[in-house]
Amino acid sequence: MDKPHPSAIHEVFAYLRVRDSSAAIAFYAQAFGAVERYRLVEPSGRVGHAELQFGPAVVMLSDEFPEYGITALRDGQDPGVLLHLHVDNADAMAERAVAAGATLLSPPSDEFYGERGCKVRDPFGYTWMLGHSIEEVTPEEMQRRYTALLSG
Repeated sequence: MDKPHPSAIHEVFAYLRVRDSSAAIAFYAQAFGAVERYRLVEPSGRVGHAELQFGPAVVMLSDEFPEYGITALRDGQDPGVLLHLHVDNADAMAERAVAAGATLLSPPSDEFYGERGCKVRDPFGYTWMLGHSIEEVTPEEMQRRYTALLSG
């Protein structure tokens, strides 16, 4: 039997830095149904760390602390990351997110990889892909469809 690697990975967490963690926590609860697990607040009121439960996954976030090199996104800045929520109904989740203050970037549509999905940007600059399965597609079939899509 193989021994586990001494530095085996157990989980991966997205960690978002925002300008107003309290507002972000309220938005994620309203838009996506996230549940706050806890938050640590410094005496000045800044959130040093918070954890939100998104279904089975945890997303961490904090306010910015420029004195430690921890900064939030600036308006118009691309975060270089996309968060994907696999949900029961992407159309309904998109409506909920937009009603809570998100911007719809691409409307829900059926995708070649067997998912119906869309993209929204939250008020803090992060892009979220919302999707639900519409069919099971093998990796080989996905590649065939992807090649056909990009070949015109």
